[in-house]
Amino acid sequence: MALSRNRRSERSVDYWPGFVDALSTLLLAIMFLLSVFVIAQFLLGRELSGRDTVLDRLNSQVNELTQLLALERSSAQDSLDQIADLRASLSAAETERSRLSRALASGEGSAAGAAARAGSLEGELRQEQEVSNRARSQIELLNQQLQALRQQIAALENALDASETRDAESRTQIADLGKRLNVALAQRVQELSRYRSDFFGRLREILSDRENVRIVGDRFVFQSEVLFGSGSDVLQPAGLDEMTKLAEAIKDLAREIPSDINWIIRVDGHTDNVPITGGRFTDNWELSSERAAAVVRFLVEQGVPADRLAATGFGEFQPIEPGDGAEARARNRRIEFKLTER
Repeated sequence: MALSRNRRSERSVDYWPGFVDALSTLLLAIMFLLSVFVIAQFLLGRELSGRDTVLDRLNSQVNELTQLLALERSSAQDSLDQIADLRASLSAAETERSRLSRALASGEGSAAGAAARAGSLEGELRQEQEVSNRARSQIELLNQQLQALRQQIAALENALDASETRDAESRTQIADLGKRLNVALAQRVQELSRYRSDFFGRLREILSDRENVRIVGDRFVFQSEVLFGSGSDVLQPAGLDEMTKLAEAIKDLAREIPSDINWIIRVDGHTDNVPITGGRFTDNWELSSERAAAVVRFLVEQGVPADRLAATGFGEFQPIEPGDGAEARARNRRIEFKLTER
């Protein structure tokens, strides 16, 4: 009767653990959302890195085309300069021919002594005509080369425009891919949250009669005393019964969750902060890891897929109850089950 009165007294006074549980739940929810965000950013970064490689290759091609276009334009300008020089030479030759023609016409009425000079002038005139004809031929050839260069420049500009268009399309596709990836990740998180709620609901029904089993945030928590003896990693008979019920619930869950959701049940072992002295365990970290591994091995023996389980030991380094009192240490000695995405 004295023990019963003490328990009623503790229940009426101890508000602090409930506040700590609520605060821990909020912190763990924030950590879960941050983990999902980091995973989403990692996947998106990996996809974008592949797209950036394609964009770098396109930019390199654009740079090469731009350099080639500059060279072709320089060649075209040189050709235009040559044409201008030839046209100037042709104009000078025609001027000289006109002068010689006038001189020849004025010499026709002169004496016979001027005939020799007329012949010389006609020879010079023929030479000037040949130079003029060669200049015209060169001008025609340069005009053809200039036309070919203009066609090449037009082709290069078209190729550059096409490359810029592909670049813009690639960037649009990358942006669209990022949006679709964010939507898909959000849908996965929502689906996993729904299955987690269903899973925890079933566990509540199965284990509702146990005082040392409770839900804290997104985790299902068993006090270590339910499953193990003090300082031991061997499941007790009562613990085997509870784990058998849990195994059935996990197998039902595995049949319902779609195969494209990469989920696991993470089994976390935690201890109090009392150092281990003697025995086969060197420290609390090793004890918590072995307890989590023992639970995972038993669940696998009951038919739970091994690839859907993970064992983790945290020792005394993640308490849920501050302080060194007996009650705080008892609450910190626990096994947690968390349904999460791999």
